[in-house]
Amino acid sequence: MKYKHFSIKHGQWQTVVRRRHFTSNLFAAVLFSLPMLCACTFAGDWRDFANGFEIPDENYCDQPYVVRTQDGNWLCTLTTGEGHEGHGGQHVVATISEDKGRTWSPLIDIEPSGEIEASWVIPLVTDFGRVYAFYDYNGDNVGHGNPEFAKNGDPNYRADMLGWYCYRYSDNHGQTWSKKRYRLPMPVAACDLKNQWQGRIQIFWGIDKPKIADGSAFFAFSRLGKYLAEEGEGWLYRSDNILTEPDADKIVWKLLPESGHGIRNEEFGSVQEEHNTVPLGNDQLYCVYRTTLGHPCHSYSADGGRSWTPPVPMTYTPGGKIIRHPRACPKLWKTSNGRYLLWFHNNGNHSYNRGERYGARNVSWLSAGELIDGRMHWSQPEIVRYCSHPLRGCSYPDLFEDQGHFYLTATQKTEARVGEVPQEFLEALWSQGQLKQVTKAGLVLEATSNELKEAKSNQLKRPMPALPDLSKGGGLTMEMWVRLPSLNRTRTLISSSGEDGSGFFVRSTVTGQIRLDICDGISGANWECDPGILKPKKLHHVAFVVDGGPKIISVIVDGVLCDGGTSESRLYGWGRFGMDRCLAEWSDEKLTAHEIQTVSGGDILQIDKRYIKAARLYDRTLLTSEVIANFNAGMN
Repeated sequence: MKYKHFSIKHGQWQTVVRRRHFTSNLFAAVLFSLPMLCACTFAGDWRDFANGFEIPDENYCDQPYVVRTQDGNWLCTLTTGEGHEGHGGQHVVATISEDKGRTWSPLIDIEPSGEIEASWVIPLVTDFGRVYAFYDYNGDNVGHGNPEFAKNGDPNYRADMLGWYCYRYSDNHGQTWSKKRYRLPMPVAACDLKNQWQGRIQIFWGIDKPKIADGSAFFAFSRLGKYLAEEGEGWLYRSDNILTEPDADKIVWKLLPESGHGIRNEEFGSVQEEHNTVPLGNDQLYCVYRTTLGHPCHSYSADGGRSWTPPVPMTYTPGGKIIRHPRACPKLWKTSNGRYLLWFHNNGNHSYNRGERYGARNVSWLSAGELIDGRMHWSQPEIVRYCSHPLRGCSYPDLFEDQGHFYLTATQKTEARVGEVPQEFLEALWSQGQLKQVTKAGLVLEATSNELKEAKSNQLKRPMPALPDLSKGGGLTMEMWVRLPSLNRTRTLISSSGEDGSGFFVRSTVTGQIRLDICDGISGANWECDPGILKPKKLHHVAFVVDGGPKIISVIVDGVLCDGGTSESRLYGWGRFGMDRCLAEWSDEKLTAHEIQTVSGGDILQIDKRYIKAARLYDRTLLTSEVIANFNAGMN
């Protein structure tokens, strides 16, 4: 039986496929049309977006934010419409769940669908149970053929970011909303004067769910200096009496910063938007926002938002490694236990053009934050959400709590869902780096340093354990302590090979990296650690984590997850496999979809003791945090 062999190396992909009747032209068409190829879901994985409970909408849906009302129910506010994002008829609604997201009420209009758009709603619950909903409202009626604005260009403007910042409230837990619409004060600022309306019309939107600290409520939003979404800068609304004042006409608002210029650094270009904040205590605030530079930016305020430090690229530690993230929402949360979390996408795409819009937002990762000497320190991330379809990543998340449990919402723009995040997962993130003990769960093979030293030949041979089926959501982790005399040659370090070509292999490469190859005899994949991080003659801890849920291979070296570094040729430090179903779905030919299954290979696992000083094999996907605990425990 003859097979054609193809190797892929594209962005986050490095895959080997063996497939009969497969043409290279088809392969090239699929490869270059998708920034990320398909991975397959499996039942029961809480990280899979599709396993969450669906939240109702009209077609388009965005920013599904949830609050727990004083009657114990969940109230979700969202932006929806029968068309696509920004189309006419877009409006803001609410829906109520009495059973923790399993079922929801029919949609309740906060603003009705009609000629005037309303968008980007965010909710707040006060101390006395009232719920406020803040949103963009096209109160100037821009677009729709309005002749007043025709002289500024096309009269049919996308108007979901134009107009007034408004709010209504509900005193019955979201079932009905105030007849009166209130307007937040937004005096014309320097950035408004630069737009094509010279400030007569203002451009803005907000994704920051209101926060409460020291008796005040506040939320950030992004103001734009040019239509549609250019020259962005961050601003903050703050009220010291909204939580206790029952008369909505008496609510006092402050618009910050006081300088008249928003949170922005000219060095980082036009796109600086989707600012969101968390309180740090003692009147300190922390702000994060997106750019098109492949990373978010962050800034601090020591005076309640009146002034801010110049924004700089967001890093894991002060002056440390930059956090990689595309033009997508990086979302901050502070939990009731005083801890911090960050949602981001862990890749260096600069924008979402040319098909990257959703691909760059799939997969979503979560990091835990700790405040040390007034500055945030972020953990290595874990996968928190993924989508099976390569172009349907989810975004605009909301994390909320109910009776000690944590829940996460997100949207694919036409589908919003909610699901619980296990407490054990969050605790592993929050305690990451503190544990110094080897994980035993799932450990199926261990070669200690003494066993390797005492081996009579260069190859220590051990019976090869059976490994799970990756196509059904199984996983494996290959961990090793390795020392290479040089970085300029290929060496086989660990191997298990079957007669049909199945198995897995760990090799060093001529480019100074270590690579894992896996194959079930029909299809295979490979991925390597980031370049430039290994040093000759130095002992390194390297772990390859193969995750059959999102179909991802990730690499952790010396306790740090590979993210591609700063190289423009390596936008991802992790790779997805299992593209056969995607090829079958996109092909005009009749291809049989085959997903990588079991990669155990032969009966014997060989470990080269000249380079491998200790090794462990797990028959499950280890968390990044577990790998770091193993690293901290040391080789012995």
